[in-house]
Amino acid sequence: MSQSIVVLKFGGTSLATPRRLQLAARRVRAHLRRGEAPVVVASALGHTTDRILRRLERCGIDPAVAGREVDRALATGETLSSAMLAGCLRQLGIRSVSLSGGEAGLVASGEFGRGAIVRLDPSPIRRLIAAGAVPVIAGFQATRPDGETVTLGRGASDTTAVALAAALSPARCHIVTDVGAVYDRDPNLDAGARPYHELSHDELLRLAEAGAQVIHPAAARWALDHRVPLCIHSYRAVFGAEYGTQVG
Repeated sequence: MSQSIVVLKFGGTSLATPRRLQLAARRVRAHLRRGEAPVVVASALGHTTDRILRRLERCGIDPAVAGREVDRALATGETLSSAMLAGCLRQLGIRSVSLSGGEAGLVASGEFGRGAIVRLDPSPIRRLIAAGAVPVIAGFQATRPDGETVTLGRGASDTTAVALAAALSPARCHIVTDVGAVYDRDPNLDAGARPYHELSHDELLRLAEAGAQVIHPAAARWALDHRVPLCIHSYRAVFGAEYGTQVG
């Protein structure tokens, strides 16, 4: 019997410190021990993208003039975090390979900074799974047909993860973030905010388009169009417990 595939997307906050990177690696190991095949998507380590943008700005680099170079600079954030997380997995004795978006089979079209996924070839990832390795993919980036690296817009690591789950179907997708669930209001601003334990894909998309920060609207749309089952939960959640928001 083939293993059940689960795509685990770790947000920047959930990878922001060495301890959190190690915690993420242990969560991946827990899925392996349950007999699943994890495919990991990594966002840039907390606030890395903002720091890169500030450095570019201080150098007077205008994305309208040097869009290619800006995208190549921004893509290093996710490339770094995926390599570090893969290294943490190797320290646990787990064979793991970090991949850029292009190496993972993601092809996008569009201008620099505004790429959109148009094709995803899952064969590189399936080969790694078949070889007993855990792929750790840099989110937020893909390769254009002309071979150039292009970023997919802020927050697009969510879209990378959901698109991978759709291409690897049947697969589930976990969005591992810094909040415990999807809430009816921002829990950081309203102590009375209530979590949703279950949502339909349509309900999640409406919340995302209304400004809920827990998942990118493009990812919610992709999940709806491809009926990808989602679980949205905190990096602090106890593995195996009933937690977070289940979608679909």
